[in-house]
Amino acid sequence: MRFLIVEDHPLFREALEGALQMVEPAAEILQAISIDDALEQVAAIPDIDLILLDLSMPGTTGLSGIIRVRKTFPRIPVVIVSGHQDPQIISGALSLGVSGYVLKSSSKQTLAQSIGEVLRGSVCVPAAYHGSVRAQRAAGPAEDLLKRLHDLTPQQLRVLDMLKRGLQNKQIAYELKISETTVKVHVSDILRKLNVLSRTKAIVEMSRIDFANLAAESPATRRERAQPEQP
Repeated sequence: MRFLIVEDHPLFREALEGALQMVEPAAEILQAISIDDALEQVAAIPDIDLILLDLSMPGTTGLSGIIRVRKTFPRIPVVIVSGHQDPQIISGALSLGVSGYVLKSSSKQTLAQSIGEVLRGSVCVPAAYHGSVRAQRAAGPAEDLLKRLHDLTPQQLRVLDMLKRGLQNKQIAYELKISETTVKVHVSDILRKLNVLSRTKAIVEMSRIDFANLAAESPATRRERAQPEQP
């Protein structure tokens, strides 16, 4: 099997590598320190069985890293390993189709157990959040929405993530260090590319993204089908 760790902190990379070796001692383990690096590696070596992804990566804001990975390689299962413990963040990650969410404070044994569950087709979340976190399931496939998301620039993905978190134009401008006028231009482009009429509708559309059906596939099937989506 082949795994990819996307984490910019060397100590956490080492811990994740140890957990993966507990699950599959003979696995090939690749490492990336940014989303761009990860996307380049997956494009070059598409037969990856699982991606372990940190939310707080260079060049990403909020959930934008997940969006970039999911929309480019939607058939590869992703497990988030993060220090964020907010149920809203966990729920938001699950709504984007990740196969699991594991806290960085977890022991190596817990990490290994969660990874094993995902490889067997389950969706795992921390035990303490079972009652408060539910993955938002889409009524049907979201390939069309993903194709529309593919047209968004990295900056527009950041703006869209902030819209999803309820930030107003002034707050987005402050966070991204750009003018409100530029934010308005980005929002207009986002609405046009997503083919929606309002910010609220854009947020609703975002919540429809779900790959739960893909998460239930076997690792062998995932490997056969793990090819990058065409624009």
